[in-house]
Amino acid sequence: MRHFAVVLLFLCRCCAAGQNEPIQTFVIPHSHMDVGWVYTVQESMHAYAANVYTSVTEELSKAADRRFIAVEQEFFRLWWDTVATSSHKKQVRQHVKEGRLEFIIGGQVMHDEAVTDLDDDILQMTEGHGFLYETFGVRPQFSWHVDPFGASATTPVLFALAGFNAHLVSRIDYDRKDAMQRNKKLQFVWRGSPTLKEKQQIFTHTLDQFSYCTPSHLPFSNSSGFYWNGVALFPDPPKDGVYPNMSLPVTEETVQAYAKTMVENIKLRAAWFRTNHVLWPWGCDKQFYNSSVQFNNMDPLMKYINQNSKDLGVTVQYATLSEYFQAIYQSDVVWEPRGSEDFLPYSTEPHQAWTGFYASRNVLKGVARQASSRLHAAESLFARYRVGFPDGPVPRDWALERLRALRWAVQHHDGITGTESPKVADMYLQHLSQAAAGVDELLAALALLPHSPEKTASSLNPLTPGVRQPLERHVVIYNPLAWNATAVVNVTVSFPTAAVFDNEGKPVRAQIQRSARSNVTYDLFIVAELGGLQHRRYLIRFSEEKCSGGECDWTYEAERVTFERRNIRDGRKTGRRLLPVMNGCYELMFDQDTNLLHSITHLQEKRRVRMTQDFWQYDANGDIKSGPISDNYIFSANGSAVRAYEAVEMEIVPGRIVTEIRQRFYREEGDKDYTYSITTRVPECFGRRRPCHRLEQTCSLGPLHLNTEVVLRTSSCLRTNRTLYTDDNGYQMMKRTHRKFTNNTLARNYFPMVRAAYIQDDVSRLALVSDRAHGVSSQADGQLEVMLHRRLRNNLPWNLGYNLTLDDSSVATPTLWMTLGSIGVASQLGQRDAVELQHRPVVLPIDPPGKRGAPPVRSVVLPPNLHLLSLSIPGWNYSSDHDVHLRHVNSGEDLHPEPDYDRVLLRIMHLFEEGEDPELSKPVAINLKHVLQGIGEVKKLEERSLTGTWDISRLQRWKWKTADDLKTSEDDFHVCRSGGEEPFTVTICAKEIRTFFVHFIFIKL
Repeated sequence: MRHFAVVLLFLCRCCAAGQNEPIQTFVIPHSHMDVGWVYTVQESMHAYAANVYTSVTEELSKAADRRFIAVEQEFFRLWWDTVATSSHKKQVRQHVKEGRLEFIIGGQVMHDEAVTDLDDDILQMTEGHGFLYETFGVRPQFSWHVDPFGASATTPVLFALAGFNAHLVSRIDYDRKDAMQRNKKLQFVWRGSPTLKEKQQIFTHTLDQFSYCTPSHLPFSNSSGFYWNGVALFPDPPKDGVYPNMSLPVTEETVQAYAKTMVENIKLRAAWFRTNHVLWPWGCDKQFYNSSVQFNNMDPLMKYINQNSKDLGVTVQYATLSEYFQAIYQSDVVWEPRGSEDFLPYSTEPHQAWTGFYASRNVLKGVARQASSRLHAAESLFARYRVGFPDGPVPRDWALERLRALRWAVQHHDGITGTESPKVADMYLQHLSQAAAGVDELLAALALLPHSPEKTASSLNPLTPGVRQPLERHVVIYNPLAWNATAVVNVTVSFPTAAVFDNEGKPVRAQIQRSARSNVTYDLFIVAELGGLQHRRYLIRFSEEKCSGGECDWTYEAERVTFERRNIRDGRKTGRRLLPVMNGCYELMFDQDTNLLHSITHLQEKRRVRMTQDFWQYDANGDIKSGPISDNYIFSANGSAVRAYEAVEMEIVPGRIVTEIRQRFYREEGDKDYTYSITTRVPECFGRRRPCHRLEQTCSLGPLHLNTEVVLRTSSCLRTNRTLYTDDNGYQMMKRTHRKFTNNTLARNYFPMVRAAYIQDDVSRLALVSDRAHGVSSQADGQLEVMLHRRLRNNLPWNLGYNLTLDDSSVATPTLWMTLGSIGVASQLGQRDAVELQHRPVVLPIDPPGKRGAPPVRSVVLPPNLHLLSLSIPGWNYSSDHDVHLRHVNSGEDLHPEPDYDRVLLRIMHLFEEGEDPELSKPVAINLKHVLQGIGEVKKLEERSLTGTWDISRLQRWKWKTADDLKTSEDDFHVCRSGGEEPFTVTICAKEIRTFFVHFIFIKL
């Protein structure tokens, strides 16, 4: 924590209390540095980002009153590791210690809030916080979320759990911000979780209409406002140091004009807030690469204002964000609480709804989620390995290097959003692919112990169509969740006949059929019974001939039935020839007159729901002279959606494990190739759980025509009044009531769907969970439409100038799970469905093991309402005792610690909201020593903050006064925080995320 002078606190109180006192202005120097967007990370480092930290470090040393906030760690860490000299590092440590350089947010990036997943948000923040705490002994306590396109209600909950005292946002709906400004409601206490409420509330400051940039208009100059260093140049900085658009210097001739402009802006802003303190961001995109010019002009300007403060009514001071929030906290104002409503979607004006990016670059969104899932599996498997084989053959440095390569920056608000330039999108995809390949090497090495990492690459080659496989293939299937699972796993093979055996040589149920994606490969479906965090080895034995003998009874060879292509014009008479497809949960009816879904009957409830599913498209305008456009960010529908096809073909592959329905949609009736498809897999009921309630649907879309936006529309007979429910970052569900606007009603009723969305009436719920983020809406009663893919080009000069095009000709293949059932049952299953789709079993090709199969590792199983959010070895090396760690940081000793491979980070999340289910919403007491015995023997447990840097017993967040003055029930707090009577026992309440450092007894061989 920063220690503030008594004088400063006294002045803060006085300024808040005295209405005639000068407005106290906190000038916050900052540079908004996008990790991606228009330029790659490497281009930005070379052109300006490295110079920001070099010049700021040097300039802060020249005057004690100067300040700077550093927000995203990606650029700072690159500078620290590759550019900073020992002198720079020494200066930085001193600036941080004195509170003049302050790290804000502290994550690797300023993550997006609409389309990012909870897992990834926590991971990138943990990585950044670990570096800062290990290196400087500091723990960020304030956010600066100034640029994400809308504000999620999950983000303030995560920041509160990480120990933050205040949150700052900017981009919210223009009309809502206008109203908040008028009514002085830009500041409030946000209770982002309807269950955790005041336990994880956080003070939130909304930047006013000027956002995070300094006013750019100067009435006496054509240059850009208070940016004396001008505009950054790419690809190379100018050798003479003269940049374009450098503002007029502050001199005796210009200082009064500058002061007048600045003071007028300060007073305008002061009228929108309740206290006498004004936060004045000084900076914008790509600023402070020449900090000397910046400070040498602002210094005399601020001196002039302060010398004339009595006449001007304003005082100014350089400040960090903590100094501003400290002044607000000391003002003793009672704040209005805000519930769990979020600020999504986001619009900047009546025709600009920023809802298009929910679906932009679908392939990138899918690759990012797959990489995240792979990393989650590798983290837990490596943690198991380190505990069980501390001296094993897999090099720990090699392993951690591969894990850290994937703990990266794609969650940036111009990364995962799909709003970047094509070359930056390629940068992200290349990095994700390379890092994921490294993680796959690690997974294979860990799953086949003892195994040399150098030998794993040969076993990871992807299957090449047309290239014959050997007649045997070995795979490991790993369940990365702490629940027992009966899973149907698909392995692509080249032979039409196969038999599958487990590690004990026993035959395993399987099904093989010609692949829907290729005429030269086959899909082999294996029924895998796996305990939590357990992996098993399987042998697949192929044959070129028809199978005969007892082994064949275990593998069913499914054959497809083809139906004639139907034109949509033929569908005027429907429902005459219905074809049923059944399992233990549903009866699906397909209409042979249209080849479309007709209805679904939930067998247990005996309720039939009329339902159709097909593809529709919005035609986008690409000419700004013709009206509003759609682009990477914005969705602006040019009229209602129209059908995206003229004809449909259907194949059905009846099976004993899954029955597959393949629907292919042709843009034109006579087209040879289809443009869209839906492959629906209807599973049979088997195993310890009944996965038959999930209908797995894999779609294929593309290449699209230019300036089209394609949706999968599911229309039902449910009476929903166009009310929709979508998730906030995979953490909680939000009710989305359809709203009418004067303009752009359609686009402004689109919402982000990160993991799940559903509609419901009084009886039934129709739900979709997804393997990546999409946009979703309910444009008609009983309707759920998901925007899956976009391809756009327009002539907006801003987009053309930055090459922010979305001419995306890729083929997108997202997967959705659809469920239908009573609201009670759907609530029980929906939370786990979303997690299980996110973290499906991992299939790893391996080299042939020894003849004798090793027994599977012991399972780790949590109750059904608890989810193992993280099990990892972060590697950051710092003492759990903050005082001890600070002494080490301040000792001047060599600070290059070896990674800590023995401390395991564990996070457990309660999936259910309070009152959501009569049983599953209840608190759960678990003994972690018992739960984790499948990994090893626990000797010590420490509870920590979300990112691990705080001892939870020492974390004392600021308590903000609210109008309702709610106080957390001491009884509730005790129940959810008590360790219980038994050692290692913890009680986890609804929607809690609990984080622990776990220390195991290592048995070294």
